[in-house]
Amino acid sequence: MDMISDYLENKLIDQIFRGQAYSFPTTLHVALLTASPADAGGGAEISGGSYARVAVVGSLANWAGTQAAASTVASIGTSGTTSNNGAITFAAPTANWGVASHFGIYDASTAGNLLFYGALTQAKTINNGDAAPSFPAGTLSLQLDN
Repeated sequence: MDMISDYLENKLIDQIFRGQAYSFPTTLHVALLTASPADAGGGAEISGGSYARVAVVGSLANWAGTQAAASTVASIGTSGTTSNNGAITFAAPTANWGVASHFGIYDASTAGNLLFYGALTQAKTINNGDAAPSFPAGTLSLQLDN
């Protein structure tokens, strides 16, 4: 199950219902985590060994519409779901990163605010010398309802 952070929930409520402007990020930053965050944040992000969040610009080309995987037109579907249209690939590890069990999507390349998070389908041990971890196209899926 994918979750929306308290931070983003509050920004959406204030923007939609309370007339408080929120500057949506134009670039999202995908992170790998070794412990689950909660709506309030937290979790444990991988660090060291060439690890860095992966920047993905918010666009029709990069994220699928709700009507179909790999869709590149505005959403008209009812699934409430989007996924990555292209691979999201991290740097190859130059040290042991540990067991990645969750992902997070942030509004900054470091620190910043957690927006979305969820468990990986399968936790993965990532060690020095392993191939660069990647979410192949269509595999990082986020659902807002249903």
